[in-house]
Amino acid sequence: MQILIKDLTFETIVGILEKERHTPQKVIVHAKIDYTYEVENFIDYAKVCAFLEAEMNQMRYFLLEDALNDLSQKLKVFYPQIHKIKLKIFKPDILPNAMVGVSRSICYSKN
Repeated sequence: MQILIKDLTFETIVGILEKERHTPQKVIVHAKIDYTYEVENFIDYAKVCAFLEAEMNQMRYFLLEDALNDLSQKLKVFYPQIHKIKLKIFKPDILPNAMVGVSRSICYSKN
C-alpha cells in the first residue's frame, strides 16, 4: 500500500539565518510512504500529516536535511510496517525566483 501526501503547507521556524530563527516561514511537505497494509494495523494519513507539522513546529530545525533525517526515523519507529519512505520539504518563499527544498528516500529491508 502507498500513502501519498502532497502540498502539506504550514508555517514553522526552520533555517540557520537570524531572521529564520525568529519569523515563521511557509514550508511545503510531500511524502510517499510504502507499507505493508493490514486492516487492523493501517497508517492513518491524517495522523501522519499532523505529526509532520507538529514535529517541525516543536523541533525548530536548523537544516531541512536534519528535519528529513529526524522525521523519517521517527515515522519508522511509530509505524514499523513502513518499508520505504520519501520525504520532500520545500521553502517556497526563501528565494525570489525559485522554490527550493531537499528530499530523502529510505528503503528499509522487510522483516
